[in-house]
Amino acid sequence: MMKKIYPDAAAALEGLLFDGMHLCVGGFGLCGIPERLIDAIQKNGVSGLTIASNNAGIDNEGLGKLLRSHQVKKMIASYVGENKEFERQFLSGELEVEFCPQGTLAERCRAGGAGIPGFYTKTGVGTQVAEGKEHKDFNGETFILEHGIFADLCLIKGWKADKAGNLIFRKTARNFNAPMATAGKICVAEVEEIVEVGELDPDCIHLPGIYVKRLISGAPYDKKIEFRMTREREKA
Repeated sequence: MMKKIYPDAAAALEGLLFDGMHLCVGGFGLCGIPERLIDAIQKNGVSGLTIASNNAGIDNEGLGKLLRSHQVKKMIASYVGENKEFERQFLSGELEVEFCPQGTLAERCRAGGAGIPGFYTKTGVGTQVAEGKEHKDFNGETFILEHGIFADLCLIKGWKADKAGNLIFRKTARNFNAPMATAGKICVAEVEEIVEVGELDPDCIHLPGIYVKRLISGAPYDKKIEFRMTREREKA
């Protein structure tokens, strides 16, 4: 069996990083993000990155760390509202941003992983999203052409994996990780636990090990919360 398990994030990324590369990074907000791998990229210092991800984390968490260290040249994202540094760099012209509707972004990654160079969608028709894109009518309705995304490297976060790389995502963390895992030349995954081959129920596998080239255990993790909202306890 090809070696897939590496001792840490830096070792798993060795030989894969270069300036100007394109990455797909799984996660949603701070849920299901490959934080150990992101930390290793920050420490490596690689720059000029183009990153496709649902969002860019928050200030100093997740991809927000790479924004703070000015390693990101362009973000392809659907939401940026919780990151003040992202906003500052975008408005100052330091960061190139390609906004993409959330479902379209997920489908662009899925399409790239399936070898589909482009597809037509109604999402964004008549808005700024459609500007400069090819329009085509099907059955009397207008659609726009979106291109699939295929990166140099995909970084994802899972819950459990076996030593062959078969992987399970936990609940909401399944979000963008599954389609992005296929949308690149190499997929590196971090998980909370690695078990022996055969311990995972085959019917519960979300991502076959064929897609995962390198794997690390990043445990233990701290549960980070983007917004903490509380209310006073109601009096009896």
